[in-house]
Amino acid sequence: MQAISVQQPWAFTIARGGKTVSNQGLPTAYRGPLLIHASMRVDLKACDSPLIQAAGWDPRDPLATIGAVIAMADLDEVCSATVGGGTCGCGPWSEPGTYHWRLAGVRALPRPIVALGRPGLWEPKPTLIQTVTTMLTAAAALDPSP
Repeated sequence: MQAISVQQPWAFTIARGGKTVSNQGLPTAYRGPLLIHASMRVDLKACDSPLIQAAGWDPRDPLATIGAVIAMADLDEVCSATVGGGTCGCGPWSEPGTYHWRLAGVRALPRPIVALGRPGLWEPKPTLIQTVTTMLTAAAALDPSP
């Protein structure tokens, strides 16, 4: 399992707002489970973006915190079409000129888990992985939906 640190409010929109693309400067060969860590930095200009507001951005929400893992997703593919100036169908969250890390199966954590992040893709400690796994398993057991 790997992790990525994302600035708020972008991390929140992945966890709660349906953002299924993480815009990155580099590609990755990694595919699989990915922890979404809200970094210690906040993109203040983005907080007023209509796209962010439409995603339900609420700075009072526990998942709007900084310095914590707030969700887990599956990194399914990486689109590089716009890096060379082309176009793609990655949706409104994709930025031109970046690699679009396509996320699926996003699961917000019931509560944030404080953790130190790092730039780029990083490997979380086994204790962090275990805490996330236990939390998501317990939440799934309580969920009455099929």
